[in-house]
Amino acid sequence: MKIDKILSRGGAASVALATMCAFAPAGLAQPKPGAPSNGAAPPPKILVIDRNAILRASKVGQDIVRQVNGLTQSAESEFRSQGDALRKEGTALQQQVAILAPDVKAKKIRDFQSKQAAFQRKVEARQGLIQGGVFKARQQVEQALAPILQGIMQERGANLLLDRGAVVYGTGNFDITPVAVQRLDQRMPSVKVQLTALPSSMQAQLAQQRR
Repeated sequence: MKIDKILSRGGAASVALATMCAFAPAGLAQPKPGAPSNGAAPPPKILVIDRNAILRASKVGQDIVRQVNGLTQSAESEFRSQGDALRKEGTALQQQVAILAPDVKAKKIRDFQSKQAAFQRKVEARQGLIQGGVFKARQQVEQALAPILQGIMQERGANLLLDRGAVVYGTGNFDITPVAVQRLDQRMPSVKVQLTALPSSMQAQLAQQRR
């Protein structure tokens, strides 16, 4: 298993953006408008937001990507020598198997495969820690974003906020993404991405995606 192939599964910016965009926000605005006196449901006043665009355009989203790039490059540098050594060992083993006794050959192959598997587990464990760091950073961004969205909705008298991906057709300018990005930049221009274990539920989800 080549180091570049292993690492490419969660490489750099793709890891950050894919991980950030994969998890539905947990703390988006949920306004509590007062019910009309006659008990009827209030007419919908809708605003739209593009969560993925916020992550791409905001300073904090770009900061997360930058940090993930650094963490991934650091992992590549750390594991490169071990990956190179495994490749050399594999090449040498291929040259030896033709002249080895069957029992010796079988043992050497098992030993080498065990080393490969251990190396892959180590690389994937580091990937998991990076993804866990992104997940935690994303949660912090959501916590900062929620009151921003609530404030915009109150200012505009809205009682329903939709993600752009859920909108099939519409007329008028109901998209508050640029305003949300501007206010998020002021409130949270950066967040620290630290190596953190993913929640067990997310580990299971990512394990299924690798299959």
